[in-house]
Amino acid sequence: MESRARLLGHPVHQQLIAFPLGLLATALLFDLIYLVGGNGTMAFVSYCLISVGLVTGLVAAPFGTIDWLAIPSGTRAKRIGLLHGVGNLVVMGIFLGSWLLRHGTPEAPESGAFVLSFAAGALALVTAWLGGELVSRLGVGVSDNAGLNAASSLRDSGTAHDHAPLRGR
Repeated sequence: MESRARLLGHPVHQQLIAFPLGLLATALLFDLIYLVGGNGTMAFVSYCLISVGLVTGLVAAPFGTIDWLAIPSGTRAKRIGLLHGVGNLVVMGIFLGSWLLRHGTPEAPESGAFVLSFAAGALALVTAWLGGELVSRLGVGVSDNAGLNAASSLRDSGTAHDHAPLRGR
């Protein structure tokens, strides 16, 4: 199915999710640098990246919701989309918790802030995979001829016919 929210012919949600994913993943890298070297500037940069990642995630979410609402009920795509969306709300909530723990002292966060960030990062890997499943495997946001009930790519045998793009399955 084609995305219902498009800009210049491309799905808006797919354009915008690069920002929160990139910002929040980069925040984790700066957290690691801080934990190894103890430089408070690195922790502050992570705090700033989480701030902008949360805002851009809030901007991307409504466009994903618009697309999800257009997916036919009873399809695998609808179920995967629900897991993707709810999972990302949880990711954002956990990162928000990390941000709140850093708020008073962003240059020297307490250990709980790191635990939350890394937990959110781990969950984000799962929700990003679900988003990839929606787009790459099920064709959501790509074409009205998508296979909304295609089998999971984890069960893919790797044969050429399994990669026929955009045909109903």
